[in-house]
Amino acid sequence: MPIYDYRCSSCGVQKDVMQKISDPVLTTCPECGQETFSKQLTAAGFQLKGNGYYVTDFKNKQPAACEPTACSSCPAAGTH
Repeated sequence: MPIYDYRCSSCGVQKDVMQKISDPVLTTCPECGQETFSKQLTAAGFQLKGNGYYVTDFKNKQPAACEPTACSSCPAAGTH
C-alpha cells in the first residue's frame, strides 16, 4: 500500500498516510478539523531488496565505455 504525504494549509500539520490507491483523498485535517488537508506531490521512494537486483540490470556485461587499463574495478579486466 502506498504512503501519501498530506499537509494542512490552515495549521501546517504534515502527516504520512498509508492508503490504497482506490481510497478517496483526505480533506479534513486531523489536528484542526478544517477542510484544508491536501495530498502533496512527492518523489516515489522504494528499495529493492534481495538477490537479483543490480544497478544496471546487466550483471555479466561490462559497461560500453569500460577500458580495462583505465578501469581497475572492471570485472572484465584482463579478459579483453
